[in-house]
Amino acid sequence: MNFVLFDDERYFQFLPLTYTRPLASLRCGIWTMQEKWEQITTQSVSFSSMGYLKEKFPLLTASDNIFINSALFPTNDLFEKILQLKAGESLQHNQTLLAARISQEVALDFSIPNILTNTQLIQYDKEVLMLNKLWDLFSLNDTAIRADFERITKGRVSAPLSITNTVIGRDIFVEEGAKVEASILNAETGPIYIGKDAEIMEGSMIRGPFSMGDHSVVKMGAKIYGATTLGPGCKVGGEINNVLFYANSNKAHDGFIGNAVLGEWCNIGADTNNSNLKNNYEEVKLWNEYKGSFEKTGLQFCGLIMADHSKCGINTMFNTGTVVGVSCNIYGAGFPRNFVPSFSWGSAAGFTEYTLAKAVQTAHNVFKRRNIAFDVIEESIFKHVFQLTEQQRSK
Repeated sequence: MNFVLFDDERYFQFLPLTYTRPLASLRCGIWTMQEKWEQITTQSVSFSSMGYLKEKFPLLTASDNIFINSALFPTNDLFEKILQLKAGESLQHNQTLLAARISQEVALDFSIPNILTNTQLIQYDKEVLMLNKLWDLFSLNDTAIRADFERITKGRVSAPLSITNTVIGRDIFVEEGAKVEASILNAETGPIYIGKDAEIMEGSMIRGPFSMGDHSVVKMGAKIYGATTLGPGCKVGGEINNVLFYANSNKAHDGFIGNAVLGEWCNIGADTNNSNLKNNYEEVKLWNEYKGSFEKTGLQFCGLIMADHSKCGINTMFNTGTVVGVSCNIYGAGFPRNFVPSFSWGSAAGFTEYTLAKAVQTAHNVFKRRNIAFDVIEESIFKHVFQLTEQQRSK
């Protein structure tokens, strides 16, 4: 059986994070959506997403394929129903396509309208959990960490914790090679997962639910509240509350980040802060790139969404509900506007275009520090996103 994760219209609701990845590569909880499905299918999955992403995230087909909605969180019952599908059948919840079992010919020309028209629809009546809006990533992170923690630790024994730590609660799992010294870990509020070769430096205070990926680092004296996720290779310090850091992003110094999502290869300057609550306690609105307007979130707490490769200088201040696009460079005094288009360079005083050549060179330099090549595939995605967002920067 060949499994493929397909993007539906929800892909556009997660811009600017999905400019550089399919929806399946969004992280919520310990794992990305891709990793959640690979865990339950026990095999690799591929992607059906935007054309310009296919070189990095290829579509692999076979004679017999099951396509699964990328926004869908897996459960054992749901997966069982998906496996029961026969060729030419699809699984639907209300008006949403959840999965379909299709031939290679149909898979190579996959479209949701075609599937809905030409397959036998079977209704799934139980509740499903799906990603629908940008803010779901941090709003659902508590639930997702708990579910992932249960799966990743089932039947396994944690590596021991050093006696220099103060431990509260039981749901703490430490992978081999991780270092944790002279810190306070409170798992009474939710589980704590510490990945391979990760490090929590002395004096840190962490309340679950909390997850840190392989080779990630919590700096000395950090204060971290759940539900927070550090992807692989991240370095964080200061005060953090309900934040998802994707891979290889840094907030290594003091400052507060809360109710936020930071993509890959982001860097937050020292003493940077984001507001996550309006002074009048009103509902926060967030920029929707697909609609080109602000929309209500239904949330009182909503901070910063920052897409891949964006960075800010020391003492940067982000207002409540700010969205920053791909490869931005932000600095200076005052609050920048609540939406910063991709490839922007500047401050609250104004922005200019971050030229593609300079942005690519910076990405090369950043990758080189981690001994990774910024190759022609990565550069091609950069060029495509630069073109897609050109009109935003001209306004």
